[in-house]
Amino acid sequence: MSSDAPEGWPDGVGRRILDELDSTNAAALRTLMQPAEGPFWLMARHQTAGRGRQGRPWQDPIGNFAATYCLPEALPPVEAGWRSFAAAVALYEALVAATGRPECCALKWPNDVLLNGGKLAGILRESGGEAGTGTRLCIGIGVNLIAAPDAASLPDDALLPVSVLAQTGVRIAPEDLLDLIAPAFDRWDRSLRSQGFGPLRDAWLACAARRGERIVVRIGERQLTGVFETRNDSGALVLRDGMARHVIPAGDVYFPS
Repeated sequence: MSSDAPEGWPDGVGRRILDELDSTNAAALRTLMQPAEGPFWLMARHQTAGRGRQGRPWQDPIGNFAATYCLPEALPPVEAGWRSFAAAVALYEALVAATGRPECCALKWPNDVLLNGGKLAGILRESGGEAGTGTRLCIGIGVNLIAAPDAASLPDDALLPVSVLAQTGVRIAPEDLLDLIAPAFDRWDRSLRSQGFGPLRDAWLACAARRGERIVVRIGERQLTGVFETRNDSGALVLRDGMARHVIPAGDVYFPS
């Protein structure tokens, strides 16, 4: 396990790198059941049981990125949710820094990062800890650095999965990406604590895919189509359909062809 923090690493934040884990989120959640310590990043060079939202499997060959930020501090649920968006913006900034291609990257509500319109990365927030202690969270990030899943294994309406290497020719080591994400996330975490959600909301919207365009949102069996207008102060998506405005706290977004 590596724990040596490089120059620029945020003060007071741990850095743990292991060769293999079942899941960085699962391992971080197990840590939350133990006596609390400070925040830390946990990265695995390979996951044997990586997962995405709703228990979906996450393919993770060696060379791709899999890491989790663990915050043992108890936060109100809304503020815990804001950290998912901080992770998305931090990842966007890290990818731009690594590739030099801001025009190719975008954020897709609620938790995906796109590259040239394809799905590059996903973010999974989970919470744990003892009952009654508030929301102590883990934010997992998976990025297709060198390889993307086979599109044939995904649903027909899923975005095409892509990798940084295939789309840009840039090869990024997972450790190097972690060392870009961690300081960026720390800056946004500090901004949330001092200024609230407003600056982060504006930064996320500036990177958002398909804002001002028609999208489809599925909430369980229900489906809504409308113009992606904005996000409100809690992070919910605001969809406009004619004169009606729908505020959607959770769902899956699809882009009409």
